[in-house]
Amino acid sequence: MPTVLTVLVVDDDPVVRAGLRALLGGRPGFEVVAEAANGREALREALRTRPHVTLLDGLTALPHLARLSRVLMLTRSRDPETVEEALRLGAGGYLVHGEFTTDELVRAVGDAGEGRARFTATASGVLLRSLRATAHREMSPTEANRPSFGKSPSHMQPDLSQCGLSAREAEVMDLIATGLNNQQIAAACFITEKTVKNHINRIFAKLHTNTRAEAIASWLGTRSLP
Repeated sequence: MPTVLTVLVVDDDPVVRAGLRALLGGRPGFEVVAEAANGREALREALRTRPHVTLLDGLTALPHLARLSRVLMLTRSRDPETVEEALRLGAGGYLVHGEFTTDELVRAVGDAGEGRARFTATASGVLLRSLRATAHREMSPTEANRPSFGKSPSHMQPDLSQCGLSAREAEVMDLIATGLNNQQIAAACFITEKTVKNHINRIFAKLHTNTRAEAIASWLGTRSLP
């Protein structure tokens, strides 16, 4: 991260803008260099200040802002289509108000400055469902017709009571199955990479597997569990 990470805050609510300016401006290594109430103002300020990170609520100016700085969505919208559209248009992360603490927000902005994605629960869920749906569409006819343990195609993992995974381990295993690496999983779950590795070690032990590929195969039901 740069010595001082410069931030542009874009939100139509002046109270939100003031709160973010106070929060980030009071932390070492962060400087809010400008704020804007709408997309037009945001583009003008981004061109003027060239911020490292733009905190954005709204999609209109996103494609243009994404060419000028790293964009972290900070929004009230939980709509799945909005989440997917934001990621397609260039957002490097998606945080929903009410789903993070102030410390998590500060870490997310810092990570955005270094090019690491951050997602709160709503966005992680949308991303996971989208990746699962894509994976299912790309399966061969033979794979698509394999037993799915009574689950729908988008929920093909074994019953947790049968494989012994905790809810958190199941969440990590879902993310492994979508192809995310440890760093991306840590960002999505707001945990450290060391914690991710610990979860993976326990998952391997419970699924009686030694590699990610074997674990994914068991989790998706493409071979029988021992």
